[in-house]
Amino acid sequence: MKKLLVIALLALASGAQAESTAAKKELVAKVLLLQRPAIEQAAQALAERPAAQMMQQAGIVLQSKVAADKREAVAKDIQADVKKYVDEVVPLVREQAVSVAPSTVGALLEEKFTEDELKQLIAIIESPVNRKFLQLGGEMQKALLDKVVTQTQGVIEPKIRALEQSISKQLGLPAPSAAAAKGTRPPVKAASK
Repeated sequence: MKKLLVIALLALASGAQAESTAAKKELVAKVLLLQRPAIEQAAQALAERPAAQMMQQAGIVLQSKVAADKREAVAKDIQADVKKYVDEVVPLVREQAVSVAPSTVGALLEEKFTEDELKQLIAIIESPVNRKFLQLGGEMQKALLDKVVTQTQGVIEPKIRALEQSISKQLGLPAPSAAAAKGTRPPVKAASK
């Protein structure tokens, strides 16, 4: 009789644990669904990073190696190639990020959070106050970076010019243009989101 009672209790305990795991998986799936825009945004940033770096390098080379009368046409061609790359690669990387999120982020959430914590997390994510805060994210970042650029530009610009001159010298390239050396280059702008 005792054996039957122990077996019955073990069966109940394992059944309850299975229900808990299924419930936890559902909660994790809901968190992933709520976080899908952030996952897609991270994937997009990852996919766009190499293109942005190449554009930056191309801009430097355009200024130093391409004749002034051809710069605009070459820049447009480069921009078209970069747009084509982004249009092709971003959807692929987004899709891959969304597909691996359950086995990566989801697995971590399931491992590190209890069901109750997942419920609390979902409540936070779905909170109107949280949504309002997140919507202000880009605006807050722009305001902060604009102010930082404004307040540090006078100190940073000479350092940027010195760095450009040093790198040009080390690469054996001609010194940056006289306009840039005299500080007539356009002001640095904060990245907007």
